[in-house]
Amino acid sequence: MPGILWGVLFSHTQDFTPVCTTELACAAKINFEFKKRNFKKIALSIDSVADHLAWSKDVMPFNSESGCSPLSVQLGMLDPDEIDKDGMPLTVLCVFVVGPDKMKLSIMYPATTGRNFDELLRVIDSLQLTALETLATPVDWKVHMLTGR
Repeated sequence: MPGILWGVLFSHTQDFTPVCTTELACAAKINFEFKKRNFKKIALSIDSVADHLAWSKDVMPFNSESGCSPLSVQLGMLDPDEIDKDGMPLTVLCVFVVGPDKMKLSIMYPATTGRNFDELLRVIDSLQLTALETLATPVDWKVHMLTGR
């Protein structure tokens, strides 16, 4: 959908965790897939800006200084069953896909389970297609089914 901006928000339990580190590394590796779909990505966790900056050196070639903790509370992303060393609830692994008009999708994973980015991209393709066309995409649908390739 050229010209129409979409967004995806990823929440993470904590900086420096193996699951979250691999997810951000994957998101960076397939950034071209998000760009061709006209998506902006935002990632947040409950950690401090200083931790984000230190962690970004391990994961990504760029970083952002945004204090996002209040957003994780506002969106109900805290898991009372997953507690950090200080007794604070961790952020569950959430994905929010936001279209130009509204939130289109939310998926929550426990802190112990990484996301499937192939599935996320498949769903994004379906959401963008069905925003333009009056149709539904069946189980396991993929973009190549439109062209037969």
